Amino acid sequence: MLSRVADAIYWMCRYIERAENVARFIDVNLHLNLDLQEPAGRQQWAPLVTITGDQAVFRERYGEASAENVIRFLTFDRGYPNSILACLLSARENARMVREIISSEMWEQLNRSFLMVTAAAQHTEPAALSHEFFERVKMASHLFTGLTEATMSHGEPWHFAQLGRLLERADKTSRILDVKYFILLPKIEYVGTPYDNIQWAAVLKSVSALEMYRKQYRRIHPEQVADFLLFDRSFPRAVRYCLSRAQACLCAISGSQPDVFCNEAERRLGRLRSELDYADIQEVFRIGMHEYIDRLQTRLNEVGAAIAGAFFVACEPRHRPAPAGRSPLQ
Repeated sequence: MLSRVADAIYWMCRYIERAENVARFIDVNLHLNLDLQEPAGRQQWAPLVTITGDQAVFRERYGEASAENVIRFLTFDRGYPNSILACLLSARENARMVREIISSEMWEQLNRSFLMVTAAAQHTEPAALSHEFFERVKMASHLFTGLTEATMSHGEPWHFAQLGRLLERADKTSRILDVKYFILLPKIEYVGTPYDNIQWAAVLKSVSALEMYRKQYRRIHPEQVADFLLFDRSFPRAVRYCLSRAQACLCAISGSQPDVFCNEAERRLGRLRSELDYADIQEVFRIGMHEYIDRLQTRLNEVGAAIAGAFFVACEPRHRPAPAGRSPLQ
């Protein structure tokens, strides 16, 4: 398989998953502001920029972190490579390079998604975007994933598609969890109150996890929410589940056994997955939730760089190098 083909398929799926998860970032804040009935002056939008690691870019382009500015930046800004519109454009360009590899249904669905967001950018003000728009973005991504599963042969190209999607999903689940730690409660005594529980329920809703979480734990408790999203073995958006499946895809591509590595990407991913297997939530809280997630995101970026070095070294990079400081959206 040509490196450029593998590279295009891998990044096509990463960008589609990224667009979906940026929609989830925004949607969780819309849910919080609605559930808490926050007045416009108290709504907190700066944390959504903070978790991307691109605060400097945002300040240079927009200045104030108002609802309209943040939503425009994360949704419609073509000059920001991680906005929903820019991600779908990049995914479409990668898909164009591998039209002979992917199915016509996948190509048509990606085009429909791109045109839907483009039309919204032309005719809708960011502040007027509702939960329904971001729900359509998420459902469009789900449909593309389903078509990939149902219409693409499960060979090497499919494994690269899965690998990109799963690594992106693991990173973004951790960032959505981190949103809660950037949106501060008005008073410290509100921790553990219904006010706090509403925020944790919104985090679960943002990753479509509320029902599955309640089946396992019933009552909402911060430690259990974090444990579920980081370490659950069977929920498909949990970080541990994503990395376990990603390792299986990487082994299928390389032809190696799960307990043996033949390149740096397998070594880094296998080590990270093993650490998650033996970690527990008490350890995470001892380290600090934000500090643990920040280190996890850095490790995921290193896995991505190792995959590029092992399989795409001859290709032009399709992502920005990671600047110093907080782990950016890679």
